[in-house]
Amino acid sequence: MSQYYEPVQNNQKATIQEHDVTMRGRRLLDITGVKQVESFDNEEFLLETNMGFLSIRGQNLQMKNLDVEKGIVSIKGKIFDLVYLDEHSGEKAKGFFGKLFK
Repeated sequence: MSQYYEPVQNNQKATIQEHDVTMRGRRLLDITGVKQVESFDNEEFLLETNMGFLSIRGQNLQMKNLDVEKGIVSIKGKIFDLVYLDEHSGEKAKGFFGKLFK
């Protein structure tokens, strides 16, 4: 079983949306399971997903599509890296958030 699996109890409905990342040719990125777009500019996006915060860095990044209800974000541009920010990358996350809130 996945460590992210949360069983449905009694009459609760499952509201956990799947989180998938699909990249095509390093130029187009489709992401599902997005809860919120925290910030973005032409070099960096910060998304809150069902699996944690996701940082996307690149060049000439643009939001191609945003569907808040379905939790889908599409980004186009030249993608350099994708990084999940969580407790295992504490120093990197602290540096990123420190830079973000300067």
